[in-house]
Amino acid sequence: MYLGHFSLREAPYSITPDSAFFYPHEGAQAALNTLLVALRSGEGFLKIVGEVGCGKTVLCRQLLKTLQGECVTAYIPNPDMGPDDLLMALASELNIKLLPPMGRHSVLTALRDCLLQHAQEGKSVVVCIDEAQAIPLRTVESLRLLSNLETEKHKLIQLVLLGQPELDTKLARPEIRQLMQRITFSEYLGPMPADRVPTYLTHRLATAAVDAHTDIHVFEADAARAIATISGGVPRLINVLANKCLMLAYGEDVHRVTRAHVHLAARDTPGMVPRRPWWRRLWPGHFSRDAARVSSAALTEPIRSKS
Repeated sequence: MYLGHFSLREAPYSITPDSAFFYPHEGAQAALNTLLVALRSGEGFLKIVGEVGCGKTVLCRQLLKTLQGECVTAYIPNPDMGPDDLLMALASELNIKLLPPMGRHSVLTALRDCLLQHAQEGKSVVVCIDEAQAIPLRTVESLRLLSNLETEKHKLIQLVLLGQPELDTKLARPEIRQLMQRITFSEYLGPMPADRVPTYLTHRLATAAVDAHTDIHVFEADAARAIATISGGVPRLINVLANKCLMLAYGEDVHRVTRAHVHLAARDTPGMVPRRPWWRRLWPGHFSRDAARVSSAALTEPIRSKS
């Protein structure tokens, strides 16, 4: 709706995980570097844990994009399935034709043969499993079986688990400690630092711009700071706020987003309320008691005549 108004060819703050908009702030770049170094070193099991909306799926897409041509890659976006279904989903991702009967043994044999073929061609196989916290406990054994596929010197398959903090809780369970012991590298992906939010906003505008002449400095400095504060640096929340701010500016036929637009957008977004003033955050109880005393005095004080 506002694309022409701001000279954009696509929506800059969509919450879909488009790797073209990947922004390498410190946390995201550190996680990507860890994955690339570990995978290129031949490590078998890797893990990325991050809070909701912090960019795990975009990171995963960027990883797969970086590895294109270097490795054979597979992506499983929803691992909430039974053990045999997970193996068959992986076989489908690797373009393996399965012939009946398709029991677990036959699927594992087909997977092993495929992986050996890729190894002979000098290519490693990397499988990214997103939303890994949703893997049922009974399916974890399938992952362990996959990690056992190796030659004397090399892993035939490398697995990257990306999930919310609940993934760590699940992996800490005693009955799946064998899988936990196989994870050699782990990284945490958190919100971006507040001072990176203004650059993030302009980065996405530049990526979506029609051409180099598009004005990408749409957000005033105090507006960008307000977005950083209200969103807590969570990319998904930043995108939601920024998108609404552009709609508000378009509705007013202006080309600058102000702090007022940000607070209007925040009030329109459930669960996203501007933070209290710093002095109320430091002494919440003190000011609450003062307010209560003032209210109580106002209620009990007798009404005095002006005469």
